Amino acid sequence: MTTTIPRHALRRRGLIAAGSSLLLPLPALAQSRMATPAQTRGPFYPVAFPADTDADLVRVRGAAAEAMGTVTHLRGRVTDIAGEAVPGALVEIWQCDANGRYAHPRAPQTHLFDANFQGYGRVMTDARGAYAFRTLRPTPYPGRTPHIHVQVTRPGGGAVLVTQFYVAGEPLNARDGVLNAIRDPRARESVIIPFIPADRIEARALLAEADIVLAR
Repeated sequence: MTTTIPRHALRRRGLIAAGSSLLLPLPALAQSRMATPAQTRGPFYPVAFPADTDADLVRVRGAAAEAMGTVTHLRGRVTDIAGEAVPGALVEIWQCDANGRYAHPRAPQTHLFDANFQGYGRVMTDARGAYAFRTLRPTPYPGRTPHIHVQVTRPGGGAVLVTQFYVAGEPLNARDGVLNAIRDPRARESVIIPFIPADRIEARALLAEADIVLAR
């Protein structure tokens, strides 16, 4: 016996099927957000923090002059893998000065480090998960392409992510061992950041925007 299904029921089934097909990709979309790849902390994480540890690395509190180099406004958001903001996360950055020197006892020529450069800064993410630093465009030093070290600690001292940000278009990227140890091309590209002119923010400054996605 053949059962005839009314047209309105067919239309309803079609709408349900269509709706289901629209809903199905959502988990996949959430999963497609790539976690920021972890990288080495490196040998020059501060053994003692400078007296000034704010988000402006270019001007040290009490110094008469600003650091040498190209001012860069580094900013972005910290989110989880689902795209939800992570407020109250501690974001730390550290890097060499404009001449490729670190303020670290194990670093070569550390006595020549630019005293007007803070070298390290920290900030807490706001309610939107946003962070912002005023720092320098990183410069190379022997064996490394220009990079900025980044460490993110979840609120309450939870999971820590350590990574590095790189300059898009920098020729030295092609042979940097640390950068190219990230085998997944998408993950590698996620930490290579355009540094673009930002005169609207500050004369002769650059802007680098980088979101950080925590895996857990």
